[in-house]
Amino acid sequence: MYKIASVVFVATLNLINLGSLAADEALPVVLEEDFENGAERWEPTDAKAWKIKDTDKGHVYSQFEKRSKYEPPHRSPFNISLLKAINVGDFVLDADVLSTHEDYGHRDVCLVFGYQDPAHFYYVHLGKKTDDHANQIFIVNEAPRTKISTKTTPGTDWDDKWHHVRIARDTDSGSIQIFYDDMDTPVMTANDKTFLWGRIGVGSFDDTSDWDNVRLRGTTVEKP
Repeated sequence: MYKIASVVFVATLNLINLGSLAADEALPVVLEEDFENGAERWEPTDAKAWKIKDTDKGHVYSQFEKRSKYEPPHRSPFNISLLKAINVGDFVLDADVLSTHEDYGHRDVCLVFGYQDPAHFYYVHLGKKTDDHANQIFIVNEAPRTKISTKTTPGTDWDDKWHHVRIARDTDSGSIQIFYDDMDTPVMTANDKTFLWGRIGVGSFDDTSDWDNVRLRGTTVEKP
């Protein structure tokens, strides 16, 4: 198994909803990132697809190339930037995101978690319209991405405004919860215990997006 390198957070979902403010505050802060000092803590799969952009709200981390040169070993997102060196078990990840792609059915952003290597990780695809390959939670496990969602919505209503997203992960129960603007009710859920630790990341499948105010709380884990 794995060694916990920080304070262990123990709670069952029938006592605390990991998407709630109370649970968010219970986990220790691992990262607070506003990109005002650059993106040195991040590792993109294609560095030429990302840049720090100056906006009227300050610096943001911009994934501006629609299709990067990165080729994953299995069907999965092409545009990812991973937080360097840090692996987490239980966690709550918050971020502000702006979809910068023109509107169409699969307009999306993605958040990656449980990332162990390019062939082993989870990601959530927040897509404009839902189907078996869009607006779902997926696992990549030495094969093309497979849907594991137990709940989703008809689609993520992308526009040209900033939105707040959250992932809440509880490894004891296997719970995965995804939140979009409303931090009380998840828009997607899944339950899976395949990967109990890993890195987190942001990006899109093959569109473009800007990111800001990334906040990670969780239990850090030493990579086996």
